[in-house]
Amino acid sequence: MKKVISSPLAPAAVGPYSQAIETNGTLYVSGQLPIDAATGKFPEGGVREQLEQVFKNIGHVLSEAGYDFSNVVKTTVYLQDMADFGTLNEVYSKYFSEPYPARVAFQVAALPKGALAEAEVIAVK
Repeated sequence: MKKVISSPLAPAAVGPYSQAIETNGTLYVSGQLPIDAATGKFPEGGVREQLEQVFKNIGHVLSEAGYDFSNVVKTTVYLQDMADFGTLNEVYSKYFSEPYPARVAFQVAALPKGALAEAEVIAVK
């Protein structure tokens, strides 16, 4: 059985998908853009501020489903520029601790709405 998870604190989906789906004790969180749900805009600044917003949004969705960052087992991070990998690691370490989830991060040609970063996670209870 699939349960749709939606947090009003995270931005609404920008297409025909759910913020997250929970099934059999596993939560699949869709890619989160760095949109502040309160303003509908990206935060001021650059990739660091956008990554912070991405992980805040993920946190809101996790919380809505009764999970937290310690439940995350896999992350996928999309960067507009792989030169931002060090910044990703700095921001990421604020949200995750050992044992760290499995992760992949890679550069993409473009992200929705011109974002500099996006991330998705899988969490398990």
